[in-house]
Amino acid sequence: MPRPESDRIIHEPPLFTEFKPMGISGRNLEQIKLSLDEFEALRLADHEGLSHEEAAEQLEISRSTFTRLIRKARKKLADFIFLGKILTIGGGNVHFKNNIIRCLDCGHIFRVEIDRRISKCPECHSKNLLNAAGRFGHGNCCWEKTEDQ
Repeated sequence: MPRPESDRIIHEPPLFTEFKPMGISGRNLEQIKLSLDEFEALRLADHEGLSHEEAAEQLEISRSTFTRLIRKARKKLADFIFLGKILTIGGGNVHFKNNIIRCLDCGHIFRVEIDRRISKCPECHSKNLLNAAGRFGHGNCCWEKTEDQ
């Protein structure tokens, strides 16, 4: 029986979670699911340019585990690009360090630490907000109870 996966520490949730080739109905495409820890591995290695050792430290996993994770993520990304599939991001045992909040009225996007609750947009004061971490079922598991701003 394999060991259970431990929770991975992710910098922040993705702002966009679904990608597909233009001009083709999504109903006709096979789906590839990129887990949140694979997404984070791509961010750390390919976007931030960290070594496998540095990235593994950020995710709190071994270097060899990180190498396997980034290899799987890159294969899925290549299949998406070259085989024209839908790529969705989600799933996995993760906790976020930070969060992204988007105002659904004015479109303002802002980043906050995960333990900071926001009840209104700092730009337009709307309460119509999208909590990106909440889309992944994160909320009380990733932050302590704090007062709203």
